[in-house]
Amino acid sequence: MIFPRNFIVKTTIALALCVTLSPTLVYADGPADNIPDKVRRIPALGVEVPAAKKQELQQGLAKLQTSLDQLNKSKDARIKALIPDVEIYHRAVRCALEYQEFFHEREIGNGLKLLQQGQERADQLLKGEAPWTRQTGLVVRGYISKIDQTVQPYGLVIPDSYTFEGKSQYRCDLWFHGRGERLSEVNFISQQQRSRGQYTPANTIVLHPYGRYSNAFKFAGEIDVLEALESTKQNYRIDDDRVSVRGFSMGGAACWQFAVHYADRWFAANPGAGFSETPLFLDVFQKETLKPTWYEKKLWQMYDCPGYALNLYQCPTVAYSGEIDRQKQAADVMEDALKKVGIDLVHIIGPNTAHKIHPDSKLVIEDKMDSLARVGRQRVPRTVHLVAYTLKYNQMAWVTLDAMGEEWTQAQIDARLRSRNRVDVKTRNVTGFTLKMAAGESPMDMTQPVTVQIDDVVLEAPRPKSDRSWEVSFHNTAAGWQLGPAVYEPGQLVKKHNLQGPIDDAFMDSFIFVSPSGTCASPTVDKWVQSEMKHAIVHWRQQFRGDARVMQDSLITDKEIAASNLVLWGDPQSNQLIKKIVDKLPIQWNKDSIVVGNKQYPADHHAPILIFPNPLNPEKYVVLNSGFTYREYAYLNNARQVPMLPDWAIIDLRTPASSQYPGKVVDANFFDEFWRVK
Repeated sequence: MIFPRNFIVKTTIALALCVTLSPTLVYADGPADNIPDKVRRIPALGVEVPAAKKQELQQGLAKLQTSLDQLNKSKDARIKALIPDVEIYHRAVRCALEYQEFFHEREIGNGLKLLQQGQERADQLLKGEAPWTRQTGLVVRGYISKIDQTVQPYGLVIPDSYTFEGKSQYRCDLWFHGRGERLSEVNFISQQQRSRGQYTPANTIVLHPYGRYSNAFKFAGEIDVLEALESTKQNYRIDDDRVSVRGFSMGGAACWQFAVHYADRWFAANPGAGFSETPLFLDVFQKETLKPTWYEKKLWQMYDCPGYALNLYQCPTVAYSGEIDRQKQAADVMEDALKKVGIDLVHIIGPNTAHKIHPDSKLVIEDKMDSLARVGRQRVPRTVHLVAYTLKYNQMAWVTLDAMGEEWTQAQIDARLRSRNRVDVKTRNVTGFTLKMAAGESPMDMTQPVTVQIDDVVLEAPRPKSDRSWEVSFHNTAAGWQLGPAVYEPGQLVKKHNLQGPIDDAFMDSFIFVSPSGTCASPTVDKWVQSEMKHAIVHWRQQFRGDARVMQDSLITDKEIAASNLVLWGDPQSNQLIKKIVDKLPIQWNKDSIVVGNKQYPADHHAPILIFPNPLNPEKYVVLNSGFTYREYAYLNNARQVPMLPDWAIIDLRTPASSQYPGKVVDANFFDEFWRVK
């Protein structure tokens, strides 16, 4: 390709590509948003809906609800699977009306249009028809989230070349939108029905996740991306080896995050602007003076990308920045981090450009992305690098991190396939791992044994099976590395993938708020529990755009215990489930005191917050007295939206809850790798 004269490419080859966001959306306000005691509401309250329009909206909602009720009675599996494509319109308008989230008078008209569109889909589906499922161009669809069973929307651009019959598979680019404090479901769906976005490559399906509003696609927003992608794969023929992530501004931040955490899933990443970590960005962009606790600094590693930079060895990356954009800082930070691990980042820089994508740079970026798409993802690379700070992100190609010496301290596995059935593995802060290749993937000789050298230990491993699959696990002991997974005593709890904490991890899967049927022993505790539970319910909808499921303790059955993380509100006197499990928790709690290790706190004005494997079902969590742990102050800038509490904390209730904390945090820590108090 002949490149335009006025573009800049700074070659620092980083194997990663990022998702880009819309540059037109609003981002945070800067130093005015640095005052915890003066936090504006996000989203702001919208306009009052005139009585006549309100009645019209209510009538449209009622009519569409009647149609949805009829559809839900259908026994046709195909019809039931498509109900979310109708329900997204109803929920979008219902929430905007119920919570005053029409932010401009014209949005009321958009709401009426969405109700008409939803009713049209409902009428078609009642006849057994679903023409939107065979539509090219702009299409909006929905799915039911595992987290809270709410319907969530996503947008698609289906290329005109897509054939609804046949077996050919298509490239898919995920595009992460920018920050938009008014990005209600009404506005998101309306936008996805009129705009194709920044990039629409030929013969490519472009997926626009909603990400549950404006949280930089973290936590429930992260799961939304994965669920929307899975829904797209169920409905369209997606080539798993040609899926990329792209974004700009807040979407660029999301792209960096998805690139480093899930590097083996993408053929490329294309991040633009945004942020890639917390402290430096908040200093440069927000002019904020940070005073984090030691555990908050540890928890930054959940989403801060520089420490994960080596993972981009698996993901070709093309970064973009405007030359005079303050958010160029994100790629500069990642460029430095990559250089430290021996990788040079490809950084396209738009000349004399602020916070937007330069048109000549777009041409260069698209040429590189097209070239990478033709190569596709490498499923079984001969060299794999996996860096992790938490078992939440423990997978890279054929390498899985099973156990760490200490979570939130960097762990690393470097694995190389050598000739003659030999694998070399180097580890740091790793106590267990698995090497696994699916059927047809192993390049090794299935008639010969496999030698695995781990650090300085050489072990003989099983040879590949006849279907060319191969799987072997190792664990570290006082005597060194041993073949096979670690064996524990019956009932021994061990931190593992998706059961490793911190508290916020409980809200990345199915959860239920369990309200107390009784009254807490302390009136102070009882008042705080009721206030915090209400806060958690309100802010789950406000910030993660869902409806928290709430059940009283007496109504929880084995079904809920088996299927969901349980968030228990109250104390052992007020909540039947807390009473049932309290003696199986690592923190002691009775009506007089809370005991953590050798420390004791009066129970009349203290309360514990914690996450722990549910003693009634250790494959799920219990959480005591907490929703997601960042609060209103963090809503003002996406880089602040990180976990604020570790695995447990003791709260002094004499200090009122604030925009940052649920009270005064007098002690907090992580449990060890066996879920014990450190």
